Amino acid sequence: MPTRKALQLPRLYPILDVSCFAATVDSTSAMLDFAQAIRAAGIEWLQYRNKLGNSRQMLSHARELRRVLGSEVTLIMNDRADLALAAGFDGVHVGQDDLPVDAVRRIVGPNAILGTSTHNPGQLRLADQTDADYLAIGPIFATSSKLNPDPVVGLEGVRLARSLTRKPLVAIGGITRLNCQSVLDAGADSVAVISDLVNNPREAAEEFLRRLL
Repeated sequence: MPTRKALQLPRLYPILDVSCFAATVDSTSAMLDFAQAIRAAGIEWLQYRNKLGNSRQMLSHARELRRVLGSEVTLIMNDRADLALAAGFDGVHVGQDDLPVDAVRRIVGPNAILGTSTHNPGQLRLADQTDADYLAIGPIFATSSKLNPDPVVGLEGVRLARSLTRKPLVAIGGITRLNCQSVLDAGADSVAVISDLVNNPREAAEEFLRRLL
């Protein structure tokens, strides 16, 4: 896995959720087209999330993403530390139901980027004591990206999270071009976006980046 540079979160943190492309005839091609489109818009990070596929498919997708995006984009694997290593990704992001942060760190080593999701102040306080490089808080707004989402925390949840940690803070959940700046104003360093990038991804990413200056 590549040596980690000094961590600085991008304002826009796109998540490529494979389920968004499951209905297409060639989901792999559609997924790669999406990744290349948002790269052309200027994105610097991309998280690959696949709750549907098997390990072989996920590794194939991950290696294709690394091939088409090259080394200029920081690639983060959702959940799977083993596949992050196998695909040469820059890091891994784990949730509350995945391996604990300290176990993941032992797998990926000291140079990998490691992020973790939190959904309430108690979880965030615990995560702040771990070796995670950044923390995510959400859902900020109502979201359709998860079948059973956690309770919405709102902008006040972002403000509270900001007061509880000095680690870089990613906000996620229902964030769009219309509300993204309010999330940064509340204290987030970065906004993670799934749904609002899927249609016309290059144009959408460019608008996000304009709004998040």
